[in-house]
Amino acid sequence: MSWLWTSEDMLAAIEGRYFGTLPEGITGISIDSRSIKPGEAFFAIKGDRVDGHDYANVAMANGAGLIVISEARLPAMGRLTVPKIVVVDVLEALAKLGIAARHRSQAQIIAVTGSVGKTTTKEMLRRTLSPSGKVHASVASFNNHWGVPLTLARMPEDTDFGVFEIGMNHPEEIRPLVKMVQPHVAIITTIAPAHLGNFKNITEIAAAKAEIFDGVVPGGHVILNRDNDQFDFLEQAAVAAGIENIHSFGQHAKADVRLAEFNASEENSTLWLTLGGETMEVAIGAPGRHIAENALAVLGAVMLVDADLGKAIDALATLQPEKGRGQRHKLAIDSGYFTLIDESYNANPASMRAAIALLATSSPDANEAYRGGRRIAVLGDMLEMGDYAQRVHANLAGPLLAAGIEHVWLAGPEMAALREALPESVQVEYREKTEELAEFVLNSVAPGDVLMVKSSLGTGFGKIVAALLDKFPTFSDTEPHSHQGL
Repeated sequence: MSWLWTSEDMLAAIEGRYFGTLPEGITGISIDSRSIKPGEAFFAIKGDRVDGHDYANVAMANGAGLIVISEARLPAMGRLTVPKIVVVDVLEALAKLGIAARHRSQAQIIAVTGSVGKTTTKEMLRRTLSPSGKVHASVASFNNHWGVPLTLARMPEDTDFGVFEIGMNHPEEIRPLVKMVQPHVAIITTIAPAHLGNFKNITEIAAAKAEIFDGVVPGGHVILNRDNDQFDFLEQAAVAAGIENIHSFGQHAKADVRLAEFNASEENSTLWLTLGGETMEVAIGAPGRHIAENALAVLGAVMLVDADLGKAIDALATLQPEKGRGQRHKLAIDSGYFTLIDESYNANPASMRAAIALLATSSPDANEAYRGGRRIAVLGDMLEMGDYAQRVHANLAGPLLAAGIEHVWLAGPEMAALREALPESVQVEYREKTEELAEFVLNSVAPGDVLMVKSSLGTGFGKIVAALLDKFPTFSDTEPHSHQGL
């Protein structure tokens, strides 16, 4: 049996004491009693909304090999027959195990942060590094105070490349996490007004992202977006942190990995990059200039960790957009279909602009049988904008008009500002609540349309996507379809 951790090593790392007969080792680590697999360790973390200790019995029933609990809750856990490791604080114990995982690993470690594109960049790294060795990367967006240590603790000892996403909503959140991760390469995708309500200005956001430099190992590298207005600030911060190897990507003439040319299409894209005086063509299986730009950083990182660049480039051709991050669905309706672009995972001004640009490159089906389709932006509130909320929502009018989007369907109190900012030439539908807009969308979408759904996660716009996928079946190009009037 190949253990992720032997019980002896785990016990030593988290400085706990045990009750019962511990198994020889554990095969994985979980903080979710519902999805735990037999033989895994369950860490009963106390979160903001739920306390894992309340579900320890579920974890045991689902086959947990052992559970890690706090001293304070031990009296209530005595009836559980599963082996236990008792610690003062369960989240702190998970962090200690993560640090131990990093110390025992010989892997090349890459950390990714930025206001936009962290998860997509992390997934591109996973895909491009896989042909060169065993990759361990965080699942979903496990990038916070519990997601990072959990991902570290789950890293097998024989990992060749570790990829970690590190996020933040406030200052001083990235620094402790990156000191656990200790990356050889740190990437900052871009700086944009995300979580702006928690900061005075965008320079404060840049300073918070620059905390990632404090964890880079001696002799390590950072990769920065040369096209971003905060590049000079970040470069100076990296120098101040003692980083000697600073690299850049982007369209800027001085970028180390430079975007020479970009060709967009609806479902994929092609870029030409220059690197070390050589120009290379790169096909990417997902559309969007923002993805192509982050691919430059990815390929720069691939070179810095001595992975195979040619195989990495080939792997990008198979990239597919993630759920909620540009995933496309062709859905059957009446005698035709419409296209759904799911951007519902999250939103800030920069990612909104990127999604609007993506919608602009998408061609509605203009079949005369249903009088042609429409490009429709289905938009909800961008959260955590604070005092800037009205301004940043109203400012989306410019990108929508520039993209030629003539149909805009909105929901949420903040989106009222965009409704007022759009001219009468744009057909606007506004509903105060997400549920009300969902009902309108389900009844108003028509054959040939392209709908792009985008909002912050907390607005529940994922329900609109789910409702569309539930009501309309997947369209098959191979099936015969009759059109009235043909």
